[in-house]
Amino acid sequence: MSQSVGTIEPFAEIRAASIQRQAVRPSSREWALHSLLFFITVITTTFAGIANAAPAVDPPAPPLSRVLDYFLYVPEYYRRTIVAQLSFAILDPHILAAGLTFSVTLLAILTAHEMGHYIACRRYGVSSTLPFFIPAPPLFLAGTFGAFIKIRSPIPSRRALFDIGLAGPLAGFVVLIPIAVVGILNMGPPLAATGHEIVFNDPLLFRLLSRALGVRLDPYSPTNPCYMAAWIGLLVTSLNLMPIGQLDGGHGTFAVFGQPAHKIIGQLAFVTMAVIAVLGFFWHGSPSGFLYTLLLAIMLKVRHPQTQEREPLGLGRMLVSIVTLMVFALSFWPFPITIT
Repeated sequence: MSQSVGTIEPFAEIRAASIQRQAVRPSSREWALHSLLFFITVITTTFAGIANAAPAVDPPAPPLSRVLDYFLYVPEYYRRTIVAQLSFAILDPHILAAGLTFSVTLLAILTAHEMGHYIACRRYGVSSTLPFFIPAPPLFLAGTFGAFIKIRSPIPSRRALFDIGLAGPLAGFVVLIPIAVVGILNMGPPLAATGHEIVFNDPLLFRLLSRALGVRLDPYSPTNPCYMAAWIGLLVTSLNLMPIGQLDGGHGTFAVFGQPAHKIIGQLAFVTMAVIAVLGFFWHGSPSGFLYTLLLAIMLKVRHPQTQEREPLGLGRMLVSIVTLMVFALSFWPFPITIT
């Protein structure tokens, strides 16, 4: 989730003066915390990029001479795998460069997304935190669980809610496009299928770009850092644009249609994703849709706060909502992963 306003009370009575107040600037302690989280995420995403680029490493199994060794077997094997991957990358600069490329491009997309929210908040005098980057354990597919900002003051109007909610995914999508182009242009020839693989299915944006660039995408082509960063970026964008709860798409839906329609649309979206999760498990052998659905179920339970002002959005924002719907269509793919 890219932003959180779950702690804000309903905006029943807010004085106009408080709506126009300037957002509180981050303190030096906040800068230190957010910088540390970002630095750690750079490291973990670099490890993830190395793991994606390097050949499979099978380190020596830990000894099992003591009873304690059985309890420590998994973490010790995990540690040895990390050390082996890092050693491989140090000996092969191309692998290390691939890891750094993945980290830089993925974090560029996530940073653009969160700064879109943050800058929109400052424009409306809404107090919010700097982006929290969430590192994931090394060797995890992306090396990060994403990023979010926390809004600490009421959002004063429908227009502010619309702009703050949609500025993030649109900014991230703009940065993502050239990264996707580079990734598609550097796709290698397909490899022979072995029958035990995870296939990353291409979203609509990739399919359209490949046709425009004259590149044939094959599900068994080896990926590259830019391709994976853009693929994950599109997955995150499609999740955030789901019209549910306080996800970015939920904010946009609430601003455009109001609370009753927001609730109904969110419930329909959740049921649709639950059905897709079941179909994805039986048709594509992937249980990832259930995790997706669980997250949406949690977001569905989070009540969306009201805004004080209910002025019309205007023609410009209605056009932006149509563009955002197109971005969702380009980013979303019902079955992103196939396990063969």
